[in-house]
Amino acid sequence: MKLGQITETACLIERLLPAGLHEPEALRLSALFQRAARALRRAGAGPATPVEAFFVPGRIEVLGKHTDYAGGRSLVCAVPYGFAVVAVAGPDATLTLHATASGEVVSFPVSSELPPVAGHWQHYPRTVARRLAKNFGPGLRGGALAFASDLPPAAGLSSSSAFVTAVFLALSALNGLEAHPRYRQVLASRLRLAAYLGAVESGRAFGSLAAEHGVGTQGGSEDHTAILCGAPDRLRLFAYTPVRLLRDLPMPPAHVFVVAASGVVAEKAGAARERYNRAARQAAAIVQAWNTATGDDAPHLGALFTREGFSPDRLRRLLSSRAAPDGLLDRFEHFFHEDRRLLPAAVEALEAGDLATFGQVAAESQSRAERLLGNQVPETIHLARAARDLGAVAASAFGAGFGGAVWALVPEAEAADFARTWQRDYLARFPGHTERAQVLITRPGPCAFALDDAHG
Repeated sequence: MKLGQITETACLIERLLPAGLHEPEALRLSALFQRAARALRRAGAGPATPVEAFFVPGRIEVLGKHTDYAGGRSLVCAVPYGFAVVAVAGPDATLTLHATASGEVVSFPVSSELPPVAGHWQHYPRTVARRLAKNFGPGLRGGALAFASDLPPAAGLSSSSAFVTAVFLALSALNGLEAHPRYRQVLASRLRLAAYLGAVESGRAFGSLAAEHGVGTQGGSEDHTAILCGAPDRLRLFAYTPVRLLRDLPMPPAHVFVVAASGVVAEKAGAARERYNRAARQAAAIVQAWNTATGDDAPHLGALFTREGFSPDRLRRLLSSRAAPDGLLDRFEHFFHEDRRLLPAAVEALEAGDLATFGQVAAESQSRAERLLGNQVPETIHLARAARDLGAVAASAFGAGFGGAVWALVPEAEAADFARTWQRDYLARFPGHTERAQVLITRPGPCAFALDDAHG
């Protein structure tokens, strides 16, 4: 499509609605695309310039706290909030990014030698550019990429993974990577692409695609899977390592999610990153303890449940020994109950339309995160409890933890009043977060898509 088409609201709506957006959502997102298009116009691109344009959503993790990288499962959905990205091809390897919210412009080469810039938003696109150059270069070209977002940053809705995915999709389109033999061999489906992008962030190899420095977190691919494989009005249960879709569930009829972003920034840098990575290191240490004691070679925590001779009690005895590091037993108990008990119970309740039981399961998931995972802060603990006290069907914190957001499932007809009351209660308790805290009313939305694809 041409850049000039993205400045026309009617044209944008025509292309956004087929993706599964409701008209108010399409109107809101069209404004994001127009902001991105205007940034490229100011940079000198003409209305007839061919462009690549994508919408890349954030996500809600309904259940499945810190399970994906450990070979577990999670129940997730995409949301109709996210990044609008518009990109034009350039003559060489230089990639220039225009951040419409701040007006910042940064440039760097798409190169495997590109150094990281931790602590700045460009750290994420630089990570993508460096990895793509290593896996699919040399000779990749850059261009100009403008982005606009209505996703609260560092709030648990996966703004960083959405940004990584958006930059990848744009660079891939500008370079025709889907025709690259290695891409066709290794990234043959969206599920595999999601797993690859998780490896890009964490710095792991993926199949024949060599490892490169990631963003510094030891996470998995849950976020990228929800972003690339979600569906409108659907909740989806995925398993990981490898990624696969297990169940596809309808959103409870006449209900929506109200999401409260606490205003506590869920940073993944410095000391906060170390706290986040601790849960991943503990999961790996549990597997190592089992393998050392038994001579097994299980690849991750989820795989233990399929190994001959394994039982939860046997592992508990092992982790209770004096030789086991502190905290591993709690970490196992959290994974065991979240992945093997609560997720199946939640899916069963949703399939039966039993929202009361679903609410109880969500409450237990929140409680175990507070007691065993240790990644909750007073703000998210209060938001989850207040939501239930105010009549939410279910509520739980989600995301990396140490800040972030809480979702509440409420009847759609009551959502606006609930959101106002919930936010008023929260800010009365935590007035210091007035500037950053916000509340969104949303439903499961479409996965990432190109505007041309949505138009059919």
